Amino acid sequence: MNEKYEKLKRFIDESDNIVFFGGAGVSTESGVPDFRSKDGLYNQHDVRFEKYRPEYLLSHSCLVNEPEVFFEFYRQKMDTRNIKPNAAHYALARLEKQGKLKAIVTQNIDGLHQKAGSVNVYEIHGTTAKNYCMRCRKAYPGDHIFKSRERIPRCDCGGIIRCDVTLYEEQLPEEAVEKSIRAIRNADLLIIGGTSLTVYPAASYVSYFRGSHLVIINKEHLYYKLDPDNDLEINAPIGEVLAEVTAGDN
Repeated sequence: MNEKYEKLKRFIDESDNIVFFGGAGVSTESGVPDFRSKDGLYNQHDVRFEKYRPEYLLSHSCLVNEPEVFFEFYRQKMDTRNIKPNAAHYALARLEKQGKLKAIVTQNIDGLHQKAGSVNVYEIHGTTAKNYCMRCRKAYPGDHIFKSRERIPRCDCGGIIRCDVTLYEEQLPEEAVEKSIRAIRNADLLIIGGTSLTVYPAASYVSYFRGSHLVIINKEHLYYKLDPDNDLEINAPIGEVLAEVTAGDN
């Protein structure tokens, strides 16, 4: 184990209130494309959607004004039902089981943390694992939209059944945001993983951290001010890092 990994393991061993703040890079190791990289969702050229801006296809405006386009894109690009968690998800679940990790704050909508066994997960951009009727609010299972034969899935009341994902132009879920900020504020170790910290307002929540150690795990260097004595940045795949530093933990 190299020096940085040893330092992270020491931080984890010394901490009793760890919070993990994660982004798309946590799920890319499971095969889920991110949004903005060269191989990301926004750069996957598809003739069916070429005339649209990528952000529009996952926006409230598209859902309301062009629902057939919205649901075609959603079904083609957002189906993660058969995606499995990776080493990072399982490592975090182990830390939670030990009582060290108190919360996961995730920008991801794929539900992989829960599949791996994590319980205290705050999904600040919503989730594809839940759906509901826009008119009567009746809840539907996560696979309903993907299984529906209707181009625009509808409830018995006639309302459109939509995903419980926070779309562009929509407010982030208030309860998840409040719990995330509270968890980050109370943490003694904050681990940031698989995110460029460029998606706002979510990225701004990191500023609430007042604990002892801040750790960044990301393939690319982030230009984020760190204390060289108390903080740490590791530029490596997050699954590799977390699996190594939690190896042998039950």
